[in-house]
Amino acid sequence: MAHETAHPDLYLLGGASPTLEAALAARFTVHRTEPPATTRAIVGGGSSVVDTTLLDRLPALEIIAIHGVGYDGVDLAEARARGVAVTTTPDVLTDDVADLAIGLMLAVQRRLVANDRAVRKGGWQVDLARRASGRSIGIFGLGRIGRAIAARAAPFARDLQYTARSAKPDFAGVFHADIASLAVACDVLIIAAPGGGATARIVDADVLEALGEDGILINIARGSLVDEPALVAALQAGKIAGAGLDVFADEPAVPDALKAMDQVVLSPHQGSATVDGRAAMAALVIANLDAHFGGRPLLTPL
Repeated sequence: MAHETAHPDLYLLGGASPTLEAALAARFTVHRTEPPATTRAIVGGGSSVVDTTLLDRLPALEIIAIHGVGYDGVDLAEARARGVAVTTTPDVLTDDVADLAIGLMLAVQRRLVANDRAVRKGGWQVDLARRASGRSIGIFGLGRIGRAIAARAAPFARDLQYTARSAKPDFAGVFHADIASLAVACDVLIIAAPGGGATARIVDADVLEALGEDGILINIARGSLVDEPALVAALQAGKIAGAGLDVFADEPAVPDALKAMDQVVLSPHQGSATVDGRAAMAALVIANLDAHFGGRPLLTPL
């Protein structure tokens, strides 16, 4: 950015770590509300909304740098039509999200949170847990994160099942063309697909019924993929055995019914929330911005 004579205007859409904020402030005039029409860059999170209304307000916009891998809130077609570049931070958060998926799977099956709560309250006698090994594990979405989950799940699994846009000949698992078939075949269903209209509420009452009374649902993707009222109803009726959820339909709101259930483990959208992961994500956001304003190719464009 050495050729820039003044700090370009940047709209910080959502929160950022102190490290990222400091790096942005050193390069840009940062606006947290009411970005001016001269704004040339947006930095947002995976749930940030950049729609036509916002794009219309920012005619000078050149780049949207997403601090995450989700971009379902960005009108990608409209951004491209206006010549606005969009970047994300893939790979650097993959391991952290995959680790959390396995952590939730184990926590639900071995009742780690419920048992911890019981001991803290002075208890000792608790319900029996479920064996975590030897189960059929299904993964809905076999992108970078889905494959990383599969690699971690394999030692626990009797077999691996998956659903993706197409069968993957290089993957040692059983392919299912749709999530309903996948749910029938697995004991643990892990959601790792992108959000958006194509996957909205794809985990519905029928899918939960297919998963069955011994089934466990894990969601580290987007809350929009799960019909939350249907999930609550299925858990309350014993139609599935439990759930581990890092994401919710209306974050940060979480249904009280979910909070009340011992067979449910809840996490406040912490998939990439490690010191190492967030540092790497921030560095990649800055690297993309530096490349753009320095006239160099972007590192991770969509």
